[in-house]
Amino acid sequence: MDQNTIMTVLYLAVIFVVFYFFMIRPQKKKEKQTRDMINAVKVGDDILTIGGIRGTVARIKDDRLFIESSKQDKTVLEIEKWAIKDVIKYVEDK
Repeated sequence: MDQNTIMTVLYLAVIFVVFYFFMIRPQKKKEKQTRDMINAVKVGDDILTIGGIRGTVARIKDDRLFIESSKQDKTVLEIEKWAIKDVIKYVEDK
């Protein structure tokens, strides 16, 4: 191998390492956090769906959730777990 080939391989390796630490690794970490959050959802949690619907988890069945989106009308929606965007945490004033 000549010196140009070694330098080219070295540049490609450096570029791959930079991509890994600045793009791939943070994305995988965020996916794991999201997966853990979805798996930790329980009855009574307030959630926000990717469609912007807020509701309270009424029942969990396998990969589906039944949420109440309205307390007065008792409107119940059935959604997939992957549709959860966030679990809403309310901060109490002290």
